[in-house]
Amino acid sequence: MDRRETVLIIDFGAQYSQLIARRVREAGVYSMVLPHDVSPDRVRDIAPKGIILSGGPSNVLDADAPGCDPALFAMGIPVLGICYGAQLMTHMLGGEVAPAPKPEYGKQTMRVTGDSPLLAGVASPSVIWMSHTIYIKRPAEGFSVTAETDTCPVTVCEDADRGLYGVQFHPEVVHTKCGTTILRNFLYDVCHCAGTWTMSGFMEKQIEAIRAEVGDKRVICALSGGVDSSVAAALVYRAIGQNLTCIFVDHGLLRKNEGDMVESVFKDKFKMDFIRVNCEERYLAKLAGVSDPETKRKIIGHEFIDVFTETAADLPDVSYLLQGTIYPDVIESGTGKNAAVIKSHHNVGGLPDHVPFTLLEPLRDLFKDEVRALGEVLGLDHELVWRQPFPGPGLAIRILGEVTAEKLAILREADFVFRDEIAKAGLDSEIWQYFAVLPGTRSVGVMGDERTYDYTIGLRAVTSVDGMTADWARIPHEVLERISTRMVNEVAHVNRVVYDITAKPPSTIEWE
Repeated sequence: MDRRETVLIIDFGAQYSQLIARRVREAGVYSMVLPHDVSPDRVRDIAPKGIILSGGPSNVLDADAPGCDPALFAMGIPVLGICYGAQLMTHMLGGEVAPAPKPEYGKQTMRVTGDSPLLAGVASPSVIWMSHTIYIKRPAEGFSVTAETDTCPVTVCEDADRGLYGVQFHPEVVHTKCGTTILRNFLYDVCHCAGTWTMSGFMEKQIEAIRAEVGDKRVICALSGGVDSSVAAALVYRAIGQNLTCIFVDHGLLRKNEGDMVESVFKDKFKMDFIRVNCEERYLAKLAGVSDPETKRKIIGHEFIDVFTETAADLPDVSYLLQGTIYPDVIESGTGKNAAVIKSHHNVGGLPDHVPFTLLEPLRDLFKDEVRALGEVLGLDHELVWRQPFPGPGLAIRILGEVTAEKLAILREADFVFRDEIAKAGLDSEIWQYFAVLPGTRSVGVMGDERTYDYTIGLRAVTSVDGMTADWARIPHEVLERISTRMVNEVAHVNRVVYDITAKPPSTIEWE
């Protein structure tokens, strides 16, 4: 078993569990996310340097609230409870947890009231981010209180002798200004980690693991040309060379000129074994009359598998199917019994029983920024590595309602104009993701002194690091004006342009 230093994140159903994992990795320590009912024997087998109990949507006082084995607190392994995790630890160790007299949401001001290795270097007062209706009324025996807010008397509590720490707020989110300091204090001053997690180290271990598993068998790659599948292909190609065949399914749902670009990069530049399958008509036939976004995603996902199966039938001895699945895909598809399904992803689960391949997902535990860092370590072009994310279902989920050839043509041109103007304004490196959407609504307009009744184009541009949370990009008005002017003049059947100024959460980045 891999014995690299590890910190475990015990998941109680929080969407932020994997964000905690990412913050730990940013600090140079490998992290794993395990369900709340993980056995003590499994934890001992991993031998982690520390354990972090995540937040969660449940009420710790409810009879069916998720818990953990109490043995976790007696192993001599440092434990940090965050929000629900802190409440649960307090409740299980004999402290008192109760409904808060005044729930706290959003930014609050924390005052440090005692010495603590967890709070070393943290300013007092300091801005933190809360989200709770239950609070710690009385810490468990042996715990001292080291920080408070006006409405939360036990904001931080600890039993340093046992290595047990609890924080009522969320240090993993960027709104907590001292969050990085607190997590690093836990990792290095409490858990005494060495900080050996790097992308070069990950690459070397993954190459070894891929070679050990695959051997001389053949792998086919579900290559979309996006960042994730491109880095996955480069990693596996580094491991097994020409035993990798990249199958590029051009479903006709890509951006303007993208199919030709993908073929040029991987077939001509990287000299990979590359097969392009053009099947736009097949996809449009399957999507005809379908408006529900989840149904569209599932149709596209199943068609991907079917196309691979049919294409691979002509290849000898194919054993593995490579996909560029990453952590956010897994999170939003709902992986735990306490996690909500936000939207399904075509490359997460749902494989039919008859698929004759073993799934190979070497990036499944990485966040988007880690995938990009790995791509640079692998020597991929900077332009390719830092391309904005593009969903597997492509433009089909940026057309609200039924997908048709006409709508695809309109959206391709509108999206091209948007991306072109963002690049000309020098904003392409500042905005994490930007694209056009065709909502399917029509409205009255006037062009050339004549009445029109044409489509509206929605513009979406967000700033983010990993896609878990995002804010709308503040594009200068003059740039938006140029984009709007070009779209209504250059793109047929468009007479109105709107800009989406909603953050994630509460919305998602994609409209479907």
